[in-house]
Amino acid sequence: MSNSILIVEDEVKLANLLADYFKLTAYQPNLIHHGDQVIDWVKSNQPDAILLDIMLPGKDGIQLCKEIRQFSNVPILMVTAKVDEIDRLLGLELGADDYICKPFSPREVVARVKAVLRRTQKVETENSLFSLDEHRLVVHYDGHEISLTSVEFQLLKPLYSKPGRIFTREQLMNNMYSDNRIVNNRTIDSHIKKLRRKLSDISDGADLIQSVYGAGYRLVF
Repeated sequence: MSNSILIVEDEVKLANLLADYFKLTAYQPNLIHHGDQVIDWVKSNQPDAILLDIMLPGKDGIQLCKEIRQFSNVPILMVTAKVDEIDRLLGLELGADDYICKPFSPREVVARVKAVLRRTQKVETENSLFSLDEHRLVVHYDGHEISLTSVEFQLLKPLYSKPGRIFTREQLMNNMYSDNRIVNNRTIDSHIKKLRRKLSDISDGADLIQSVYGAGYRLVF
């Protein structure tokens, strides 16, 4: 059974072009050109992934992403025409799985959707490989375990909850400390370095936490 992809794009020619490329790779594309039609369609059809443009008539992509996240964890890839918009989107904590900037190659878009689907589907089938024990502050990985400090555990939790998703330093900092203390980027980076070393010890040297230049960090396994 092919994956169902919802393309939400008001540029009809671009939407049709993307749909043609997805069909060539055995995906089932569905097109919506107006933001007000999206929520009801998603609830009724439950697509496997959503390619969501920000600038839409009716509800914009930011509002739609927020509303979808209230009832679904479907992978969402946000599309923007501005490179510098991506930093703002990350700061909004929308819960999108990836961000694509126009102009783009349709082949690149298909590849990015495939990558997100691989990550999410892999997580669903490999829960036994990687797990967290919050009561003991322990990480289990492929039959091995290692203890973390409380701060390291709180740092890992959001990354673990959404593998592949980029988290900014500010997002991770807010999750690490409940007392709203102010810490700088070097503090976050220092904790990440220690956490990476510990995870490497139980994963045969794999670099499970990746740095994304200018954006933040993500967990990949």
